[in-house]
Amino acid sequence: MFEKLLNIEKRYQLISDQLSDPKVINNQDLYRSLMKEINDLQEIIEVFREYKKFKESFEESESMLEETLDKDFKQMVEEEYYSSKENMEIYEDKLKVLLLPKDPNDDKSVIIEIRGGAGGDEAALFAANLLRMYTRYAERKGWTSEILDINEIGIGGVKEVVFSIEATGAYSRLKYESGVHRVQRIPETESSGRIHTSTVTVAVLVEAEDVDVEINPGDVEVDTYRSSGAGGQHVNKTDSAIRLTHIPTGIVVCCQDERSQHKNKERAFKILRSKLYEIAQEEQNKEIAQNRKSQVGTGDRSERIRTYNFPQGRVSDHRIGLTLYKIEAIMDGDIDELIDALRTDDQAKKLANKG
Repeated sequence: MFEKLLNIEKRYQLISDQLSDPKVINNQDLYRSLMKEINDLQEIIEVFREYKKFKESFEESESMLEETLDKDFKQMVEEEYYSSKENMEIYEDKLKVLLLPKDPNDDKSVIIEIRGGAGGDEAALFAANLLRMYTRYAERKGWTSEILDINEIGIGGVKEVVFSIEATGAYSRLKYESGVHRVQRIPETESSGRIHTSTVTVAVLVEAEDVDVEINPGDVEVDTYRSSGAGGQHVNKTDSAIRLTHIPTGIVVCCQDERSQHKNKERAFKILRSKLYEIAQEEQNKEIAQNRKSQVGTGDRSERIRTYNFPQGRVSDHRIGLTLYKIEAIMDGDIDELIDALRTDDQAKKLANKG
């Protein structure tokens, strides 16, 4: 591992030198590529340099302990020895995690689909709650979210919503949210006070770029139709809604949230591109797909991953056995504690498999 890290450090230094070269600065494509690479290496280099500092201190104090020392000085050296050893082990563990193969999609933005499942209107209401939870999370992070398509019901619920979250690293955090989310609470319409259980399905897709997926225009059937949702007289009077049918896969994408037909078409293609990218990823990673149920980081959409119990004020993630009694904060977008725990568990499993 140490030799591998030394090679990474050499590469980091080489890129640093290249970035000050006028020829590189004038070549914008090369400059951007090198900047991305050096940014990707930044964290591991910082941790490695701390590790080397403690390793040097450990070896120095270890060597000194072999010499004849007076009592007070020996005690001081022993303290330095054990302190350096402990810090060296901490940073070694960090380096092992940082050296794990990185998901190439981690830096990308996401498209999230939320659909009400079992539970009728109550499921639609909870789908709206989850939409708010994720958009509030994006706000807390300083990320940009945008609704691409939404199918609302009159009581404030959402049958289905598709929205994007634009941010570097959004997928690395939100990929753990794919799956079935279960809610247990007393609906406002329930006069007897009985607790209902409903489900909502969340799918987190990588937001694919044009370079990631090439769509043959001849493979896509484009239909326009009159928007049926709330949106005022203008929406209902014009054929601004767009339906795309990808003939080879049978995927259908509808978009009617914007008054502009052009904008709806643009958004629909964005969603279609991400769906096709997901299929391509699955085909390329069949071995990973076979192990999906044992890996937190690639959650199966049909798997029940989390329960939100409102009467008890708790949220339980079933994949890692974590229960938090802070449901109000979580529903307001404070989900970092959940995501951090899922990431840690995911990394631990990958380290165990590697070993």
